[in-house]
Amino acid sequence: MPNETVSRRYAAAVYQLAQEQNVVEAVRADLATFVKSIDGDSQVSRFFRSPVVDRTTKERIFADAFKSANPIALHTVLLLIRKRREALFTQIVAEYGKLVASASGRAPLTVTSARELPQAELDELVARLSRLYKTQFTVEQRVDPALIGGVRLMMGDRRVDGTVSGALDDLARSLV
Repeated sequence: MPNETVSRRYAAAVYQLAQEQNVVEAVRADLATFVKSIDGDSQVSRFFRSPVVDRTTKERIFADAFKSANPIALHTVLLLIRKRREALFTQIVAEYGKLVASASGRAPLTVTSARELPQAELDELVARLSRLYKTQFTVEQRVDPALIGGVRLMMGDRRVDGTVSGALDDLARSLV
């Protein structure tokens, strides 16, 4: 919980700066690129999050690697390195994304299924939810084979579980 609060504060500060300079979307895109770059390779991730690696070395490497990025996004990463908050980076970027979506009047929607849904099926699901809840959604699709079948939806704080594994869990709880 404390990390979530800290992440939200960093994200709000970055969002405010980006909004003042009218570069909200550019910063969002660069931060998403940073997350993919860092989390996409286990060695890079360990290097970035390691408390043993010298901060100035990390700063120099990341400043060189991302020198063409938006200055706000780059300085966000460098500030997190200086403050030893690298572990919060992914969560801060997620919170920033929520702020961007909220400002555009869109709610976050995470669709998790056992297999990747065909685009037409996903579009139909999102359209039905948009009509039902009278809102537009920013959709993130995830695949989790452990669900066996069905779909799990996360709309903000609301969770709708229509998966086989969810039904089996409910059955197991009722039998105990």
